[in-house]
Amino acid sequence: MQRYILRRLLAVIPTLFFASIIVFMVIRILPGDAVDLIIKSSPFMEDSEQLRKEIEADLGLDKPMHIQYFYWVRDIVVYRDLGTSLIRETPVGPDIAERVPVTMTMGILAVVFALAISIPIGVYSAMKQDTIGDHVGRSFAILGLAIPSFWLGTMIVILPAIWWGWSPPSRLVPFFDDPFRYLSVFVTPAAILGASLAAVTMRMTRTMMLEVLRQDYIRTARAKGLSETLVVMRHAIRNALIPVITLIGLFVPYIIGGTVILERIFDIPGIGQLLLLAVQDRDYPVITGIFLMVGIFVISVNLIVDLSYGLLDPKVRDQE
Repeated sequence: MQRYILRRLLAVIPTLFFASIIVFMVIRILPGDAVDLIIKSSPFMEDSEQLRKEIEADLGLDKPMHIQYFYWVRDIVVYRDLGTSLIRETPVGPDIAERVPVTMTMGILAVVFALAISIPIGVYSAMKQDTIGDHVGRSFAILGLAIPSFWLGTMIVILPAIWWGWSPPSRLVPFFDDPFRYLSVFVTPAAILGASLAAVTMRMTRTMMLEVLRQDYIRTARAKGLSETLVVMRHAIRNALIPVITLIGLFVPYIIGGTVILERIFDIPGIGQLLLLAVQDRDYPVITGIFLMVGIFVISVNLIVDLSYGLLDPKVRDQE
């Protein structure tokens, strides 16, 4: 098991390195930059070329790309500094850290909502294959996949406001001041985001349960006289959920992408909303800081999923 863990940890290093290069380079090759916005807001626009050179020199944007990357990595590794926002002139690290709990709360609630619905329905559909309950569960799964979360979120915000004068709560208060009110802000967007995740997970759970229930050791357990509930709970679910756990690791990028849209729709001050503002302003330090933190988080979650996979399935770690 130690060798399995070491291999996975070593694989993280090149992944993180190449991810940092992509994050840093791609945003800088897009047309337009923050310097244009700074120049437009400056009263000294009669000599914009000279002003551009001065601003680029002051921000270090006049240096070659690889030099900028070196300084960026050095500041992160040595000084733990993600830079300063070009537009707001505030440190990027504290800005991101302030919004991380908001986005994580929505993501965790979405995953909890998805798993709480999808796994029981998936197991039930597999046990009752081709019954009315199975058809209803599969229909809801297809419906969850077919409806875009941004459209559903927009409808939930607009239609109740028009028909009944009600809209989902959006004013965020500190958690320790009023935990119930804090969590109530996330219920609706987390349920919308979790619905799509639940649809995928339910189909995967059903498929894997059907495959496991046809295995010889399941027939042996039934032949020994064990009840169907005991066979499913003790023998089938654990093996069926191994691919589902892997699927949870793939949820992370989808959740982060979903929060970008839903935070904007529901006016929630999280990482997604900060990213949209930064992209609009071409605020390089903020964009690269967010993408780097997201990349580290995605890699870490997938590492945990890999280690969990090895714990659940001895064949995986024995092959390493």
